[in-house]
Amino acid sequence: MNWFDDWAEDAPVTPAAPTSPVIEARGVSLTFQTADGPVHALKDVDLTINQGDFVSFIGPSGCGKTTFLRTMAALETPTGGSLTVNGMTPDQARRARAYGYVFQAPGLYPWRTIAGNISLPLEIMGFSRADRAERTRRVLDLVDLAGFGGKYPWQLSGGMQQRASIARALAFDADILLMDEPFGALDEIVRDRLNEELLKLWARTGKTIGFVTHSIPEAVYLSTKIVVMSPRPGRISRVIDSTLPRERPLDIRDTPAFIALAHEVREGLREGHSYD
Repeated sequence: MNWFDDWAEDAPVTPAAPTSPVIEARGVSLTFQTADGPVHALKDVDLTINQGDFVSFIGPSGCGKTTFLRTMAALETPTGGSLTVNGMTPDQARRARAYGYVFQAPGLYPWRTIAGNISLPLEIMGFSRADRAERTRRVLDLVDLAGFGGKYPWQLSGGMQQRASIARALAFDADILLMDEPFGALDEIVRDRLNEELLKLWARTGKTIGFVTHSIPEAVYLSTKIVVMSPRPGRISRVIDSTLPRERPLDIRDTPAFIALAHEVREGLREGHSYD
């Protein structure tokens, strides 16, 4: 059943345990050809992301984590290995509207209202006016922006604009949400709040989320699985399964379990540098 058809304003329901593979990478490599010679962005990346997973990618700048996310979205094409999204090639998955993508910056058109920005992909996809209006209303509620649909981007804070960007990615109800460091430019207080809201959104929708971050606490707080990547050429140096409960208040970050996971991520980052 579509979550738009089964909307409820009750307390969030924890998603079922992951069941089937959604994204599978086997030996994925990517080399860019430049005027200065080849740049090896990814090398021999193997990863399985299951239905309902919240997977964070963390590593030093230039390690290929955003590039890997972009290969899932058919924004980059691997030069080696295989990659499937819902059993299809990334390009087929794009055509099937299998995922929504949230970029680092909100990317909202200043001449369109927030509702107009959110409904733009729906217009392009040919949804009816009534369906566009209903879907836009629902995702505005979902990201706690009800009542702001008539505002323009410049009238909203940075955090609210990023929530509008997330709403736009959710509007056509894709099963997968790919997020490229969406909160990196926000201050810590706003970032904490949006982290909490993102977990609630994930619990309500049960979507599979791929999330790029540079923040160890953010990765540990949000994820069911943390993928630690090494410096270029990007490899996966460690995959860490979270032992934290799915319901996570912010103060869970002070617990021994959280601190232990953060330490494991930090060790994985150090380990990745051994490839140098």
